[in-house]
Amino acid sequence: MSEQAPSIADFLARIALLEAAVSARDTTIAERDEQLRRERAEAALCIQRLQLRIDRFNRKAFGRSSEKLGQMLLELEDLETDFAASVPVIELPIVADTDKVRVLPVRKLNPNLPRKRIVREPSCACCPGCGGDLRAMGQDSEEMLDLVAQAWQVIETIRPKYSCRTCDKIIQAPAPAKAIARGKLSYAALAHIMMAKWGYHLPFYRQVQMMAAKGVDIERSTLARSAGYAAALLDPIYNRIREIGRTRTKIHTDDTRLPILAPGKTHKGALWVYVADDRNSGSQEPPIAWYRATMGRAGESVMTELAGFAGTLQADGFSGYNQIYKGGAIREAACLAHLRRKIFDVHDSQPTELSTTAMAGIQAIYRIEEEIRGLPPAERLAARRRRSRPLVRALRRQLMRQGNGLSRHADIAKAFAYGTKRWRAFNRFLYDGQLEPDNLIAERAIRGFTVGRRNWLFSGNFAAAERSAVVLSIIETCKLCGVDAEAYMADVTERIQNDWPASRWDELMPWNWVRRHEMPLPLAA
Repeated sequence: MSEQAPSIADFLARIALLEAAVSARDTTIAERDEQLRRERAEAALCIQRLQLRIDRFNRKAFGRSSEKLGQMLLELEDLETDFAASVPVIELPIVADTDKVRVLPVRKLNPNLPRKRIVREPSCACCPGCGGDLRAMGQDSEEMLDLVAQAWQVIETIRPKYSCRTCDKIIQAPAPAKAIARGKLSYAALAHIMMAKWGYHLPFYRQVQMMAAKGVDIERSTLARSAGYAAALLDPIYNRIREIGRTRTKIHTDDTRLPILAPGKTHKGALWVYVADDRNSGSQEPPIAWYRATMGRAGESVMTELAGFAGTLQADGFSGYNQIYKGGAIREAACLAHLRRKIFDVHDSQPTELSTTAMAGIQAIYRIEEEIRGLPPAERLAARRRRSRPLVRALRRQLMRQGNGLSRHADIAKAFAYGTKRWRAFNRFLYDGQLEPDNLIAERAIRGFTVGRRNWLFSGNFAAAERSAVVLSIIETCKLCGVDAEAYMADVTERIQNDWPASRWDELMPWNWVRRHEMPLPLAA
């Protein structure tokens, strides 16, 4: 019997099965393609993150300058040196855009520098041509910067003794007070050693080598002990600076690592800087900076130091500050420079329209800040409300709108999230003309310490770290006040050692300090 031919229903069933199989295969292929796409996207994002990390490490290691720029500067230096050697005396013209040539103006040297005047008279007292008398008709003057080599000298104090012929009583002038009992270093020498150590980042062993080249034989341990004794004399000034600083209404703060040696281990200490400087808002109050060393990096250290302070604390986004703002007495003001830096890290390596627009908005805000720097708070606030507020709001809209469409693992998204999370603190400078948009005031104050850390690497103990904080506070406050820190420390340590009254500490503050030879003489009775 013949087989029954398949019906139309069987053909339709087979076709449906084939279509289902094809559909399942297409779904599998699509899922596989989607998986491959996700893996490729994750790999590309990982490569981007690694490249950004490499770029950050390069910037930290080499700064802003690139190898090509450094090579160009070296080439320019060589060309200038060769030109000066071949043509030693020549007036270099400056060619402007209009192709007009003008002579380089003569630059005047600092009039406050010590001056030595030399008058060169003609070799003859009469006219060499006819023998006639000469009459004055003016003079020509030129300046030249000279260097008087540093010279160490020994001050020998002699105190003659006298005896009374009648009662044999011995009369002798009292011995002068010394910064260090039985010490061999004057106040000026001690100030020089402290300034070299903490101001110019020269460790004591290097100072010993420099002094040996000048014929001075001294031990490194002697310099270290002497600097410690002299720094202890500055403690009253340091404590008074801290006391005055905490009465201000706005303080900038920042910190950096400070390795501190201890038996068997090294503590991850920190050095904190606090700066009260409102000169950008036209304030006449003197700028103040002081440092504090701690054995760890925690927000409790700042809470302890700023106990009793009420006002605005301008700082970075360190989470340890969060508990400080909870009480309400201290308001948070964030640092726009940190947000700009995070966006720039991405923009510098892989610029996009998104990062370019954000950088342009922040730069426009800073251009306005440059124009209003030094104006009173009311004028700064009016300019910010009129010109800066629209830019800040546009920047926020961009961060919120475009940041939501990015992968949360992308670096640009992390930078935008940093801004949106603390936006209220970023926005605070628009409502207070005294505030700054960033915390660069504190960052500049901490930068010198980070440079010196490359030379000495760590503090031998916590007492040494505290001593560094004392001297750094004096030096930085002197810099902010435009005072010669070395001359200041030499004079103030001598006055303190000679029993300066505690009721007159404010007279010795860097902003009130007057050199002894500039002090007015007492009126005659």
